[in-house]
Amino acid sequence: MKDIFDALEKGQNEFLESLHDATAWGPSERFTALQAQATELSNLAELMGRGLTKHLTRISDDHKTRWQSNISEFGKAVEAMGGAQEKGSLYEAWEDYWKDAAQRMVLTMDTLRQRGDIFLDHEEAGCPPVLIYDYEVVLDGADLPRPSCYMLLKIIPPADLPCRDPKPWKRPYIIIDPRAGHGAGIGGFKPDSQVGVALHDGHPVYFVAFKRMPEKGQTLADVTHAEAAFVRKVMELHPEAPNPVVTGNCQGGWATLLLAAMNPDLTGPVILNGAPVSTWSGRVGENPMRYNAGVLGGTWNAMYYSDLGHGIFDGADIVQNFELLNPARNYFGKYYDLYAKVDTEPKRFLEFERWWGGYFLLNEAEMKWIVEQLFVGNRLSKNEAQLEPGRNVDIKHIRAPIIVFASYGDNITPPQQALNWIIDTYTDEREIAIRGQRIIYMVHEQVGHLGIFVSSKIAKKEHTEVTSTLKTIEALAPGLYEMTIDDYEGPLLEREFTVSFHERKMEDLTKIDDGRDDEIPFAAVARASEQQAEFYDVCVRPFVQAFVTEQSADLRRKSHPLRMQRALFSSLNPALGWLPGIAERARNERSPAAAGNPFVELEKVNAALIEQSMDLFRDLRDTAYENLFYSIWGTPYMRWFGRTKQPGRTLKRKDELRSLPPVQAALMHIEEGGFCEAVIRMLILLADSRGNVRRDRLERSARVLTQDEPFKSLNADERSFILQEQTLIVEFAPELAIETLPKLLKTPEERELAAKVVRFIPGAIDEMTPHTLETLQQFHKVLGLPPVSGDITEDPLAVTDVVVEPGKEDARAAQEEAASKAPAKSAPTRTAPVRAASAAAVPSKSSPRKTATRKAAARKATAPRKSRSSAKKPQEPAE
Repeated sequence: MKDIFDALEKGQNEFLESLHDATAWGPSERFTALQAQATELSNLAELMGRGLTKHLTRISDDHKTRWQSNISEFGKAVEAMGGAQEKGSLYEAWEDYWKDAAQRMVLTMDTLRQRGDIFLDHEEAGCPPVLIYDYEVVLDGADLPRPSCYMLLKIIPPADLPCRDPKPWKRPYIIIDPRAGHGAGIGGFKPDSQVGVALHDGHPVYFVAFKRMPEKGQTLADVTHAEAAFVRKVMELHPEAPNPVVTGNCQGGWATLLLAAMNPDLTGPVILNGAPVSTWSGRVGENPMRYNAGVLGGTWNAMYYSDLGHGIFDGADIVQNFELLNPARNYFGKYYDLYAKVDTEPKRFLEFERWWGGYFLLNEAEMKWIVEQLFVGNRLSKNEAQLEPGRNVDIKHIRAPIIVFASYGDNITPPQQALNWIIDTYTDEREIAIRGQRIIYMVHEQVGHLGIFVSSKIAKKEHTEVTSTLKTIEALAPGLYEMTIDDYEGPLLEREFTVSFHERKMEDLTKIDDGRDDEIPFAAVARASEQQAEFYDVCVRPFVQAFVTEQSADLRRKSHPLRMQRALFSSLNPALGWLPGIAERARNERSPAAAGNPFVELEKVNAALIEQSMDLFRDLRDTAYENLFYSIWGTPYMRWFGRTKQPGRTLKRKDELRSLPPVQAALMHIEEGGFCEAVIRMLILLADSRGNVRRDRLERSARVLTQDEPFKSLNADERSFILQEQTLIVEFAPELAIETLPKLLKTPEERELAAKVVRFIPGAIDEMTPHTLETLQQFHKVLGLPPVSGDITEDPLAVTDVVVEPGKEDARAAQEEAASKAPAKSAPTRTAPVRAASAAAVPSKSSPRKTATRKAAARKATAPRKSRSSAKKPQEPAE
């Protein structure tokens, strides 16, 4: 027995370890082994019981409430019928209802016919992006050295847009849509969308779209190379702007992570909307989609369906899986909504169905990588994903700020899948700061998966605030933050929300999940999936491929149920030749039933009951899926079977982080620097004392660090380097960081001016926390200045005669106008009186330790940017 378990390797739980022991077969040892096994089974029972309880409680509460509501509405409808009968108007209501119902049925059928026609036309045109904006192709991935089906589109702003001509210094936006069965354009098929928000803020917008058919031999590595080429092209077209913001939606989110990790020098802030990264994560009793591989099969499924497609995976199969997640909505609810509101709903219905019915294709290599590396293997989160042989994808290589948007209402990418990669990648929030990274997350309470990047409400609030905040977000000290949108002011269409950033710890992220023991069985699924895929590849695939031809693959795609339901209900079907004429007549003679018609109310109740019954089926199915999954893959043997797939990346201990080269280099230079280093160090110390940062304070900080000298003369790389270096100093030597401030600020004038700048950014003393005020008093004491008193309401470093309000669209125009009116050699004046001594303390770029030295320490080579004359072309903040 010992030899057997030696061959199988020693397990990682008490039960298997006891079996491994050669002496574990005495009575007491046998009892210990059985006790360990019982503990494992008890834990499994507790896990399954917890999930089952949550499922049944939710089913009971939800369906009880809905059932009571439906019964109440049914009673009201019956009561209304009785009232109509008493008045003698029941027959008239019956006639009105059936006339209305017949007209609605004809108009609904005609709308479905139009959907079929749109589907056929869309397919014939190659399924172009569904953007409502005009665009031009800037770069075609097929023309690159490594061809791909991707394209870079430039969005042309509408003629009526106030900011039709974006300023050259405005940061470009690049939006990457998901290639998950559907086509591109969902992020810009409404005016209130991600594209619309960026355009209204005056930013140039680019869209990464893709063709229906992939290039021959295309891999995800080719796609990532193409996306990197697109970013370089955008940077080339906007040389005066900062690096572009890259936004990834859903599957485009992890693609954006791949892009940023493999090309850390290219991107500006990275925004991930509903992006699944930690694909094993979720809450027991809530997120059923993650169990599919364990119940329906893993990687071999993707390989098999690709073989049926002659090496091409049909995206319609992915869409069908999405529809099965919510059958009540996709197979009944949306059609009943169309039928019930046929006078107003068709336009919206057809617009959405044009995108939903555009089915795209993937190469087998692409689909296998996605399933094997992400959804079954969870390798990206564990630092084991390889884009190409020998090229690991390490998320830690990303240098740009990462903004993650998730929602509790998302049943495809729950918040745990969108956020747990942070816990898996970094030891704690200190390591995030030490590596100079800024990770900001925001969790919505209700919006669904598509709503994250489609909903007009989300675009008007969350995406608008994220876009406007990006102008100042890079002023945050490195670390982990939660972004909250608290309250608002103004009317509905012009609301201005209050945004704040709260420093968070890893413990705050773990509270979003209910523990991670439920992820252990997925390791067994991953190992079994690899073995199944190997068996299929060797023993089954040759026979499948022998029977598949290009013609049979094309026939299978054309006869897919999702395509057939659209093609059969189109103008190609001669049986529907009568429909357009009858529909036109119904529109002309339209006679809706009166509001409150009892038969209409009864119809609504019946529809609600049908939808509820389908939801009940879905809920019971999901409950069965989860219990089946854990009963198979959660047993002690399966936990042992998957042990080799459990470990993630090895995280550094807290005491090991101090030995990192960037930390040692920063601590060596703790007494070196000048005005810039001192002010940034004090601001970081203040941020640590506050714990959260409101956007108005962040905007003041961004204004000082980007528009005022001497910070204005720093380029983005230099500013980022100082921020990271001073963050490390504050993190590992906070007391010494304060004590050495006098060595950075050598003259009384510099000390006084630096203190004023640091007091200006937090705002009024009355709004400061006690700890913030205490920290400011410490600064004054160590710098030999009088105690803090009074508010600093004007920017001490402001040197222009125009008050620039960060975030306003006309800020640059106002400065240019003022500069054009000034004499060519006239000296700029301040917006507020500042003592001459303070003015003299502002050097153009003061630092005893030269920039070149700093860059050498970090092993960076950044070309210095020439200083621009304020009388000609004043430099604007990075937006």
